Amino acid sequence: MPSWNVHTAHAERLLSDARFDAFGIVDANAFLFGNYVPDVYVGFMVPDVSFRIDYCVTHAARVEAIPVPDADYFWDQYVAHRRPSSPAGESLVLGAWAHLVADCFYNREFRKVQSSYPSLDGDTLRSYKQADFDLFGRMLRAQSYVQITDELLKAAHKFLPYRIATEDVEKTVRIASEITRKSESFCPGDEQYRMLDSEWLNNVFEACHEHVAVWLQTWRQLEAEEASFMAVDICARAGQ
Repeated sequence: MPSWNVHTAHAERLLSDARFDAFGIVDANAFLFGNYVPDVYVGFMVPDVSFRIDYCVTHAARVEAIPVPDADYFWDQYVAHRRPSSPAGESLVLGAWAHLVADCFYNREFRKVQSSYPSLDGDTLRSYKQADFDLFGRMLRAQSYVQITDELLKAAHKFLPYRIATEDVEKTVRIASEITRKSESFCPGDEQYRMLDSEWLNNVFEACHEHVAVWLQTWRQLEAEEASFMAVDICARAGQ
């Protein structure tokens, strides 16, 4: 999975996109937090959370060596059919979906790379992959921080797949902030990628960003057209 500095950079890129107004993200702070949410209860990024949920459950993925999340399933379950009732809640869910899309893109593409390293065992592959993702994330120099607000805490508490406790929101934000601080102040030295390269990583970053941007833009357009059609229909009925 991409490291959190990569997820932060993706959120920043989306929020700076010229098409941002058409994405339906009302609360940027909740959206940024949502980009960490699927990892919170896995217990790896936030080791002292209140309870744990398996990665393949929080990411809607099949159990495999390098699992690929089913972002479409998450969308159908928690955006298309069970919409949150608040702007922060909806933005948080969209952020969680964007996280799953990113994990899907990076893990799926990495599967194609690993076949070129038949001599490496699974643990070494995962270690090299995560080291490369982390270095790439630091190169991106993310600089956004989640602010703990009442709206965010309410949205986290009402997150549809599972309730996120206040203390776990606070722990998550502390860890994410520390990662961002390290990325923000990163000065490239002698670090080298172990398996991947900057071209591969940048290509996956751009492909992932474009997928999320086009998906959200198309979704909002369809919603606007449906709302317009319903308004016209109601007016026509009123005139009968």
